[in-house]
Amino acid sequence: MSVIFGSVLGLKPLQKTRLERLSLKRLPADRVVSQEMARQLTGLSAEIRRQLGLLIDRKGNIRKVLVGDSRSILIPKLDGWRVGPGRLRGLRLIHTHLKDEPLSEEDLTDLALLRLDLMAALGVSEDGLPTVIRIAHLLPDNPADDVWQILDPVPPSLLDLDFISFIRSLEDEISRSITARRVPGVTERAYLIGKTSGREWEIEESLNELEQLAASCGVEVVGKTAGRRDSVDPRFVVGKGKLKEIVIDALYKGAGLIVFDTELSPHQVRAVGDFTELKVIDRSQLILDIFAQRARTREGKIQVELAQLKYALPRLGEKDDALSRLTGGIGGRGPGETKLEIDRRRIHSRIGFLEKQIRNLSRQRSLRRQLRNRKETPIISIVGYTNAGKSTLLNTLTKSRILTEDKLFATLDPTSRRLRFPREVEVIITDTVGFLEDLPDTLVAAFAATLDELSDADLLLHVIDVSNPAFEKQAAAVEKLLEELQLSSIPMIRVFNKQEMVDPELVRNVCARYDGIAVTALMSKTLGPLVTRMEDEILKVLAFDLHPLSEDYHAPNPGVS
Repeated sequence: MSVIFGSVLGLKPLQKTRLERLSLKRLPADRVVSQEMARQLTGLSAEIRRQLGLLIDRKGNIRKVLVGDSRSILIPKLDGWRVGPGRLRGLRLIHTHLKDEPLSEEDLTDLALLRLDLMAALGVSEDGLPTVIRIAHLLPDNPADDVWQILDPVPPSLLDLDFISFIRSLEDEISRSITARRVPGVTERAYLIGKTSGREWEIEESLNELEQLAASCGVEVVGKTAGRRDSVDPRFVVGKGKLKEIVIDALYKGAGLIVFDTELSPHQVRAVGDFTELKVIDRSQLILDIFAQRARTREGKIQVELAQLKYALPRLGEKDDALSRLTGGIGGRGPGETKLEIDRRRIHSRIGFLEKQIRNLSRQRSLRRQLRNRKETPIISIVGYTNAGKSTLLNTLTKSRILTEDKLFATLDPTSRRLRFPREVEVIITDTVGFLEDLPDTLVAAFAATLDELSDADLLLHVIDVSNPAFEKQAAAVEKLLEELQLSSIPMIRVFNKQEMVDPELVRNVCARYDGIAVTALMSKTLGPLVTRMEDEILKVLAFDLHPLSEDYHAPNPGVS
C-alpha cells in the first residue's frame, strides 16, 4: 500500500522522492513534532504550493504522507484504526497552512469525527520556514459542552508538550466521564435520529416512542435529534452536513450506536456506517432485537428468527473483497459459489425450514382450538398497543402473575387463562403480542400464525392507554391492523386503561364518544363494569349460537342474571 495519499501530478521526480523519504523518518514518541520535521514539511509545502500532512502514530512512526491542494487536504479512510468509547484514534495529523491561517472548521470537524489524538497546523512563511504551530484536541465531558480546545499558537521550537503523558491523561479523563454517565444494566449507548418528513408533533411522538423502544432493548439514549428535511438524502438520509453534526455530538457523548426512526436501505446502512464508523440500525432492526430478547416459547423463538432472516436477506450487501473468494476445490465443479451466494442459499433454506415448523405449530394450535370449540368455551382476546396494560389487565382479571413491566413489548408470547363470570359462564381469555404503528412487514408476516388465533375470538378487548397523549392515534393503528387481518367483524369493547392518571371529565367524554369503559387495570375494584359488559357480550354470543336462524330471537336483558 502506498504511503503517499493524494495526487502527485505536476510534482517533479525529486519532489516525489523527498515525500517518500519523509515517510521513512521517525519522531521521538514524546514529541508532537520535531523542529527538523517541521522545517522539512513547511519547506516542501512552500515549494510545491500545496498543503502537506503527516499521520503519525503514538510510537512516532509516519503512517501516511498526505498531499492536498493549496487550500485543503483530504484524509484517507483509517481502516485498521478503530476506536471505542473513551478511546482516541491513536493517530495525530500534522499539516501545513500556506497562508499561516488558524485551524479551519473542517480541521476541527475532522478532529472530532475521526477521534484523532491531535490536529495540528504549521504556518508557512514566505521563505518556507515554519511560523507557529496551532494545536487542537478533544475534551472530556465539561459543563460548557465544549467538544475541543485550541491551544495558544507557539513556534515549533518552543512547543513544550510531553505528548505521551498528555494523551494518556486525556484518554483517562474522557473514559472516566463516559463511565460516570453509564446506567447499570445498559449494554449500549445510542443516539437517535428522527424521521425526515411529517408534521413536527408526529416526528416528535415517533422519536419519543423510539426512545421507549431503545429502553426496552436495554439501550441508553444519550442524545436524539429530528432529521427533518425537504427530501430524504439517498445516501446519508439526513444529509452529510447534518450527519457530521450528529456524529460529533454522538461521539462526544460516548455513543457507539446510531438508530434511525425509519427503515434504511442496505446502501444507506453501509454509507452511514462507513462515514460515522459507528453501528447503524433502523427502527425495524431495533424492534427485532427486542423480540429476540423477549421470546420465551419455542414458537416465539422460531417466529423471531424467521423475521430476522427475512429482514437480513435483502441486506446481504454487494460483494466486496471479503466475499469474493471462491469455494470450489476438491469435488467441486467450475469456480464454485461466492460466499455471498452461499449465505443467501443458506438463509433461503433456513427460512423454508422455519416456515414449515410454524405451519406444524399452526396445525397443533388448530387442533387445540377445535377441542375448545367442541367444549363450547368462548374465547376473549385482549389486543392493544404495546405497553397499554394488556398483561396487567389479564393478571387482575384472572389473578395470574404474568410478567408485566413498564416497557414496550414486555411480553411477546401469547398467554391464555380461564375466567369464570358471576353468572357461571366460563371463558378462555388470551393476551396477545402488543401492536405498534409502522410494525415491520417481516414481523407481521412472521407473527401471522399467532395473530390468526384472534380469528377464533368471540370478543376482543381493545386496551387503550388513555393517559398517553397519542392514545387516539395508537387506537386507530390497532384497529387498522385488525381490519387488515379481517377481524373487524368480531365484537369489541374499548377499554380505556390508566384512568387514574387523567382528568375524570376527559375520561367520561372519551368513553361516551367511543362507547368504552374506563378502568385502572391494577385495581380490581375498577373492573366491575367491564366484567359485566364482557359477560353480556359473551351471553349474546352463546345465545346466537343456540338460535342462529331465529328471526324473532331477542338477546337477554343485560341487567338480568
